[in-house]
Amino acid sequence: MDLFLSKIKSLLKDEFDEFLKYYEGENFKGLRVNTLKCTPQKLKSLLDFEIKPTPFCDCGYYIPNEIKSLGNSPLHHCGAFYIQEPSATSAVTMLDVEEGDLVLDLCAAPGGKSTQIAAKLNSTGLLWSNEIVKSRANILLSNIERMGVKNAVVSNCKPDVLCERLYGCFDKVLVDAPCSGEGMFRKNSEARAEWSEEHVKSCAERQILILNSAKNALKDGGVIVYSTCTFSEEENEGVITRFLSENPDFELEDAHVHFGRSTLEYARRIFPMDGGEGHFAARLRKKGTAYKTDSIILKKNKNDKMLENAFKFYDQIFIGRPFGERLEIVNNKIIILPKHYNFNTNGLNVLRAGVILGEILKNRIEPHHSAFAAAKPEECTSVADYDRNDENIKKYLHGEEIEVNSDAKGYTAVCVNSMALGFGKVSNGRLKNKYPKGLRVLR
Repeated sequence: MDLFLSKIKSLLKDEFDEFLKYYEGENFKGLRVNTLKCTPQKLKSLLDFEIKPTPFCDCGYYIPNEIKSLGNSPLHHCGAFYIQEPSATSAVTMLDVEEGDLVLDLCAAPGGKSTQIAAKLNSTGLLWSNEIVKSRANILLSNIERMGVKNAVVSNCKPDVLCERLYGCFDKVLVDAPCSGEGMFRKNSEARAEWSEEHVKSCAERQILILNSAKNALKDGGVIVYSTCTFSEEENEGVITRFLSENPDFELEDAHVHFGRSTLEYARRIFPMDGGEGHFAARLRKKGTAYKTDSIILKKNKNDKMLENAFKFYDQIFIGRPFGERLEIVNNKIIILPKHYNFNTNGLNVLRAGVILGEILKNRIEPHHSAFAAAKPEECTSVADYDRNDENIKKYLHGEEIEVNSDAKGYTAVCVNSMALGFGKVSNGRLKNKYPKGLRVLR
């Protein structure tokens, strides 16, 4: 690591000793409140420890370093928050997502930035989250589902193929590029072991290729934010400078943020002494006139018997069709597509678009976990709501049957402090557990 530290010293000069002091100290730990399900005020009232705001996003908080196993908390399982390194939230803040935007997160796993974008969209517009590595794409999908996102598309596709096919479709694109991960060295020994000058250079070459792919998916007047979790000048300033020289139709612009420190005038760097493990982000604008996509007039589904039964089932378990009415039946799965999902996706390996309402099994329909995870309690016809410390919630997360109140019947949403967790089927005051086995907490 001597060469790495030598490069940091050259970069920071008089601040190198300050860097070392923080670098050799405790890691920064954080979470981001998921406003699709919870407010910061509510989460503060439910947690057993104090959280303090970070400067990187309006819903980001530091958590005490001694807090362990937070991922097993019922509040985590129901999507009240996402455990996220504090400075990692800076890139989406700089993207400045607005309701109604069509947004592409090109290198999206495990999903921290995607779910942050989704919260900003607030169930409007469209989020397309892509990950090239299949195993990581499945983790991304699981996090999208847990956080209750209903207007997302998750794909497992090469960036160049995806962006060429979706040419000019998006208002905003996030490229959180694979990098040498120097900002993660303190908590990731594997990243430290892989580091070399050659690795840094190969990362920079890959990053410029990804960024040049991403530009194709952007509308005129649209915005790309490029980010990494590394300190390397080759992967940060070097990539941006090269991209701008090769693409005169793009310009670096001020994101009007004040965290970290400026570089290249408008890009931002974050070091440990700035309150995070390490991040770089730059906001790029494509020249031209920005425009919003008009509302899409949707074609009505064929009124066949299967769809008719699907809509009846929809109305039996949810109130007011909260995911819209674009029902499609694919391989016996009833899928509710997002409003702005109108693409030819052949060959793009889309893992999911929207929400799965249920699966058709012989003479019945079995609900799907994703629909209940994305619903609000008031949108469900039957609800069993528990406090986060209730023994029934602990049993539910273990996969056991639990007791329910007398009002619950049939397919019932299981909630934690009025936030949807999953579902089960109630009979005679008992709820048969339908929480997915892969999500259960082992004793």
